[in-house]
Order: sequence, then structure tokens, then C-alpha cells
Amino acid sequence: MSAYPPGDPRRHGTDPSAPLTPAWPRDEPAVDGWLAARLAKARPPRRYSPGLVVVAVLSVLLLLGVAIWLGSVLGTGTLFVVGLLALFPLAVCLVALRWVDRWDPEPRLALWCAFAWGAGASIAGSLIFGEAFGKAFAALAAATGPDLFSAVVQAPIVEETMKGIGVLLIFAVARSHFDGPVDGIVYGGTIAAGFAFTENILYFSDAYSEAGTAMVQVFVLRGLFSPFAHVMFTAWTGFALGLAAQRGARRLWPVYFLLGLLPAMIGHFLWNGGMGLIFQDFWTFYLLLQVPLFVSAVIAVLLLRRAERRLFSRRLGDYAEAGWFSPEEVAMFSTRNGRRQAAGWAAATGRRRTMRGFTRTAVRLAATRNQIISGTRREAALRDEARLLALILRYRTALTGSPETPGVV
Repeated sequence: MSAYPPGDPRRHGTDPSAPLTPAWPRDEPAVDGWLAARLAKARPPRRYSPGLVVVAVLSVLLLLGVAIWLGSVLGTGTLFVVGLLALFPLAVCLVALRWVDRWDPEPRLALWCAFAWGAGASIAGSLIFGEAFGKAFAALAAATGPDLFSAVVQAPIVEETMKGIGVLLIFAVARSHFDGPVDGIVYGGTIAAGFAFTENILYFSDAYSEAGTAMVQVFVLRGLFSPFAHVMFTAWTGFALGLAAQRGARRLWPVYFLLGLLPAMIGHFLWNGGMGLIFQDFWTFYLLLQVPLFVSAVIAVLLLRRAERRLFSRRLGDYAEAGWFSPEEVAMFSTRNGRRQAAGWAAATGRRRTMRGFTRTAVRLAATRNQIISGTRREAALRDEARLLALILRYRTALTGSPETPGVV
């Protein structure tokens, strides 16, 4: 049996991006039967792909390896103290990324995978390949000085590449959820937050072993003045891959990966080398370079989130024209006020969890619709769409007692 009701052009594969026909016209009982069958058999689209599970397990194992290594090198006491200090900038970054991600939340396993890759695999890779990179360019390191070479050449290239590989892996194994620039920023930022967490442990441990105020200075500089540095760098890589997904250009991922990796490296270079190579005074460097870069990043993310909400509204509008949603429901899903009012009503009537599922399913449906239109993972997206549409009916029945769209006749 076809996954689409009679009259839908996709039933015959003629136009996968055409607007849907009405979901339950009253004069076609066969459609009602189709809907009832789909509603009874509906299961959520698979949330975690086998590839994502494999990458997550690998990332966790590498993170455990790095943790054991840190404990052996620093000692458990030092690791505990500096680890607690490193939690503060980590929490700041994760809270900010959670805010960015709140419109269309990514799967928790994918986010844990991203964090584990950043805190473990990226660190291990940077240490191993960083040493090899230094030996390969030993002459340049000697000419510029080991410290300068490490900060402005080795770190931007090696660290951003290792973090970028993590973004690329999630791009490959979490295809159904990595479908736009905002998703890419969230995954890239989470990987970077994990990387910065472990790197801060290393920096804090060096300062912890010194006498005087070194620990305070390092904590203020890294934990308070620049907690988002790595997040801003790797977000470029995620943004570029997310753009490839949104445009249906996944096959061109090497081009988009390099286009994202390049500004990530340049930003890392400017951040590490700005003081000394460009500016001689810290406050001038901080106020004229670091602060403007951060403000620009925040504005860019706000604009991207607004564009994402508008895109969701347009895609849900396709289903509203077909009768799956009322205009009021589209507004409820795609505006702040709509979500706030819906959450208030659901809380007052004991349906908060159901409303949350209804909203998230609608948002996933909009993203899936965009994948269908762009030609991304077409066959899988079509199957996901059928399941999500049936789940919409299930949630509406749980909320209102009827699968019919309010106001649709």
C-alpha cells in the first residue's frame, strides 16, 4: 500500500515536492481508512541511526582514555580541583547552545556524542597529530619560535581539523537531524565546548602548580573573558555543513567542509596571534578584536534562528493548505507567543508532555518537508514524513479527543 493518500501526486512518484492534497476530505471514506490504518501502526521515525550509536561509543571510549591519561599525569586531586573550575565556562557555553537549540532540539545522544568527541577524540588527535605537525614543520617552528608557531600555526590548523572531523562525522551519521545551519552551529559549538573543557583543565593545571596569582589570571582570561572562543571557531565548520544540508548539496560536502574550516582556522589564528602580531596592548586587542567578533557571532546566530523559524512556518504552511494544520496551529508552532500560550494551556490542563511532543513532531515534520523539497535523503524523508503525519494525528487526538484539524471542513 502506498504511504500517501489517494490524490497525492507523490503516490506515483511524479512530484515529491508538490503541496499535499487535503488529508481527510469528508467525501472520500477510503482516505479516512488510510489515515486510521496509519494512525494505528504509526511509530516514531528512528531517532538514533546505527552509525550515530557507533560514533557515540567510539567518542565515549576515547574520552575515557583521555580522562585516564589526565588522571595519571595530573593526579586525581589536581584533576578534581581544576575539573571543577573548568565546569564553569563549560556550563556557560552549554546553556548558550541550549538556548540556540531550543526551537528544534537535537537528539540527546547526538549532543553527547558531539561533546565526547570534542573533550576526548579532538584532544587526543590534537596532541598526537600536533606533535607530528611540529616535526614536519620544524624549520618553520625554529624560525618563528616554538611558542608562536604552536599558537598561530599548529593550533589553528590541527585543532580545528580535529574538531571539524567530529562535525563531519555527525553530519554523516545524523542526517535526519543535521539539516540546517543552526543545527551545524549547535553540533560544532558542542564539540568545541567539550574541547575547551579539557583544554581548560590542562591550562588550569599548569597554573595550579605555580605559586601566586597565576591560577586566578588564567581562570579570568579563559573562563570569564573568552569562554566562547572555541565555540565561535568550530561553529563556522558546522554552519557550512548545515548550509550544504539545507541546500540539498550533501554530495559537495568536501567543498563546504573546507569553506567552513578555513574561517575557523583564520578566527583561531586571529584569536591566538592578535596579541603581539597585531595589537600590543591586551585591552585594545580585547575590545577591538575579541568583543566585536563575539558580538558579530551573536547577531549572526539570532538572524539564523529567525530565518529558521520563517522556514518552518513556510513548510508547515504547506501542510496547512492541505488541511493537516489550522493557521492557528502553524502560528502556535512557529512563533514565541504561540508556543508560550500553548505551553500555558497544556500546563493548566495536565497535557504539557503531550503538547511538547505535538510541537516537536510538527517541527520535525517541517524539517523533513524541507529535506523532501531539497532532495536530501529523499526516500528516507518520505518514509519519515508518513510516520510523522500519523503521529500528528495521534497527538491531536490526545490533546483534543479528535484527529480532525480545528476549523478545517
